[in-house]
Amino acid sequence: MAARAGTGRVRSRAFKHHRRGHPSTRQGERAVAPTESSVTMCVPRSMAQGLIEVERKFIPGPGTEERLQELGGTLEHRVTFRDSYYDTRELSLMQADHWLRQREGSGWELKCPGAADVSGPHTKYVELTAEPAIVAQLSEVLGAEVLGAGGVAAVLGPLGLQEVASFVTKRSAWKLVLSGADEEEPPLRVDLDTADFGYAVGEVEALVHEEAEVTAALEKIHSLSSMLGVPAQESAPAKLIVYLQRFRPQDYQRLLKANSFREKPQGTKDPDSSLG
Repeated sequence: MAARAGTGRVRSRAFKHHRRGHPSTRQGERAVAPTESSVTMCVPRSMAQGLIEVERKFIPGPGTEERLQELGGTLEHRVTFRDSYYDTRELSLMQADHWLRQREGSGWELKCPGAADVSGPHTKYVELTAEPAIVAQLSEVLGAEVLGAGGVAAVLGPLGLQEVASFVTKRSAWKLVLSGADEEEPPLRVDLDTADFGYAVGEVEALVHEEAEVTAALEKIHSLSSMLGVPAQESAPAKLIVYLQRFRPQDYQRLLKANSFREKPQGTKDPDSSLG
């Protein structure tokens, strides 16, 4: 069997799906509502007029790589990197649905909510990678004066930001063109991650040029997921969420409490599965 997951129901923003104590959530696996999509749209701010990432996370099984080979997938590379996340002592950024990360070899990224103009069961996020833009957004969210043109590292102290999580990930990056697809169609990408604290998560990603293409991209993602043995309603929490649950339970409970009163419009999804 190529993948595994639990099922259940969720209704609100990040973390609330763990409140009912579903057995699979205690293993870091996420329960999702029967009508909920597990796909997130991420629009890098620097590429706002370019490519849109449409992605789905899942729990890989021991046979996932073998199945990718059987489907004609190509292993592009294997890489190891460290991610470090920063927030205030009160987790002010995460409670505002902002996620500040420094990735080894890639620099800083701030993932924050995009405009709520995307219809359907998926959520749009904006990924800021230019440090001046990150600093400006951090200052706005935290209610601080814009701290000049310095980089992110220079404003961590003044903004009261500290490291709240750091872990190493081993990633296998695959690409695959579905049978019958147009020759010029960009391949789907599959990343299989294993964190150094024992949590494994996979992601299927498609790149499109405009939102009108999102529906077709979702169909391709779900088709490949099905071929990999992923249950139709499976989703998975991001590595950061599982890290906090396991190693910073008090912070995790603080986020649970903060988000338990935030109800979302029907058909939207939790942001935690969109984190890298």
